[in-house]
Amino acid sequence: MKHHKSKRSFLKRSLAVGVGLPLIGSGITSCIASSKEENESVEKLRILILGGTSFLGPHQVAYAISRGHSVSTFTRGKTKPTIHQDVFDQVEMLIGDREDNLTALENREWDIVIDNSGRKTEWTKKTAELLKEKAGIYIYISSTGVYYPYLKAGIDESTDMLMEDPVNPDRPDIQREDSYGVMKAKSEMETIRSFGKDRSIIIRPTYMVGPGDRTDRFIHWPIRLAKGGEVLVPGKPEDPVQYVDVRDVAEWIIRLAEQEKTGSYNAVGPENAETLAEFINRAKEAFNVESTLVSIPDYDFLRKNRVSFIIPWIMPTDEYYGSALIKNERGKAAGLTFRTLRDTVKETHDWWTSDALPAEHREKYESNPRSVMSREAEVIDNWKKLKG
Repeated sequence: MKHHKSKRSFLKRSLAVGVGLPLIGSGITSCIASSKEENESVEKLRILILGGTSFLGPHQVAYAISRGHSVSTFTRGKTKPTIHQDVFDQVEMLIGDREDNLTALENREWDIVIDNSGRKTEWTKKTAELLKEKAGIYIYISSTGVYYPYLKAGIDESTDMLMEDPVNPDRPDIQREDSYGVMKAKSEMETIRSFGKDRSIIIRPTYMVGPGDRTDRFIHWPIRLAKGGEVLVPGKPEDPVQYVDVRDVAEWIIRLAEQEKTGSYNAVGPENAETLAEFINRAKEAFNVESTLVSIPDYDFLRKNRVSFIIPWIMPTDEYYGSALIKNERGKAAGLTFRTLRDTVKETHDWWTSDALPAEHREKYESNPRSVMSREAEVIDNWKKLKG
């Protein structure tokens, strides 16, 4: 297939799409915001998602189908989505393995490839090379981890990425060929090497939160604020926080594909700068319960009590100084929009307590004796004793 310089030539293909609006299998109300008129004006695309069943993917699938696109996913067939399950009845599900079996992707064509599951640089290299003559645009989901260590404020898309891990002469035994950030940075380069800058979209999300999150890194706040009572708030009130609702990222990615807005973008929220105090006070509005916030601004005390982060708060010291001070102006200019924090917290809690998630998963997390949630009362008591 011959490609031309105009990206539109890759996207203009006849496609009969017989899909309707998705049903939300988890019982959570869809927040997909797109009018019928807008959807009818969107050129219908053939989209391949590498991954698609874990966290970001189901939201991309649901939004893409709601806008009339056809979707194929490529997975190992092992992960079942915990949200938008019914939508997958309308998805072509290809099975293979990015490590050693790409057969299902051979001799096929798509308008858009979205690489959600690039966990190794070699995986991205192989799929990008295989599909560069068979697809129009390649979207690689990277991470703000490419900027680690976050030693300064104001990191933007022009900031140099870390291309190799610094050597630690004291611990040569723990050196790895590719750390997470380095792997993502190198994978970005492989995307551009195969597809070129004019056919590549690079998305660098900060911590994504929302329904369907399997990492459990944010769920502390929806659970804890829903219960009320004395709530531990670690960190100084003025500490910066950054996070982004996974649905805002998913829907924006599909719109970028439709509009052919190639380039690199930080996917960072909230829309405007936010402090820890502002985050907590807005988040607790999601629940009609009484809460007493117990602020512990003493970093040394928090370290001794093994509380160094509860996403989106990360202690802003040393290599994490600027991790919540990353610029998002380029993303906003390209159409990144933001739900309210109240909706994010409430709907994440609704998903957590729904039948979509096995009870065993909830129990394992909420009863973990090492978690901050389980140790909260003890930490608060230690703090009160220290302050006399």
